Amino acid sequence: MQSVFIPFSLHSEELHMKSLQKTAISAAAVALLAGLASASAFAADTPADPEAAGNPIAANVTVVSDYRYRGISQTNFKPAIQGGFDYAHESGFYIGNWNSNISWISDAASQGGANNVSAPIEMDFYAGFKKELIGEGFASDLGVLQYYYPTTGLPSSATNPNTTEIYAAQNYTLGPVTGFVKFSYAVTNTFGFANSSGSYYPDLTANYDTGVWGLAVNAHVGYQKIAGQNVVAGVPTASYTDWKLGLTKDFGGGLSLAAAYIGTNAAKSGSTYAYQSPSGKNLGGSTGIVSLTKTF
Repeated sequence: MQSVFIPFSLHSEELHMKSLQKTAISAAAVALLAGLASASAFAADTPADPEAAGNPIAANVTVVSDYRYRGISQTNFKPAIQGGFDYAHESGFYIGNWNSNISWISDAASQGGANNVSAPIEMDFYAGFKKELIGEGFASDLGVLQYYYPTTGLPSSATNPNTTEIYAAQNYTLGPVTGFVKFSYAVTNTFGFANSSGSYYPDLTANYDTGVWGLAVNAHVGYQKIAGQNVVAGVPTASYTDWKLGLTKDFGGGLSLAAAYIGTNAAKSGSTYAYQSPSGKNLGGSTGIVSLTKTF
């Protein structure tokens, strides 16, 4: 998911990202006074696997109708151009970079009157070790991921949106079904939320190859826990569950088209959504998205 922060009077939303509920915003404003409260949005769910293609280096470019990370729009419902590369050594070690245009930081800042904040790009850097330690088709993956947001005009009192996560994943292949179970843990503040170190995100992804016309069914569910946040009526103001159900068409030659229906149960306090756009819309609301990806 991505994050969004708000200068003291601002409020934002979370990973990968978003705006806090009005009550959370008020609390953040009181606690930070002149600071930023951020919500988050994040990058690609999982690194590409160049080794699987028999080439140690792989690159990818994607055009998507709305950049959703962990269910939250990072581009205020607008399209995004994304791309990255990965290098995987035969030993199992890998490194990579992934990038996308975003708008959540400047969107959130503008809501609090900080109109000079510029942060149009998300840059993710990751490294890890991935190997079939259990058996064929069951690759285990351990790594670290840095979400970096080049930003100008950010008030000195704001919480830095840059976030570092460590993760562990177990990939699986069961006939036509592939996917992974993953757990991500933030060792820094999470996407601009103050005192949010220790946030975590467990998720499950499954893909079913239908064997027909290059079509695969995709499903995903995850839970974003934002540590150190207030609880309103027993509901964490920034934590939520996200889900996705989609279909991918493989055209061959590294070209694929995907369509998905995505949503979250991000909370709402009064008339304010936990992750809210400048126009008052729910950035985690259910919607359909389409994307076109080319891998090299």
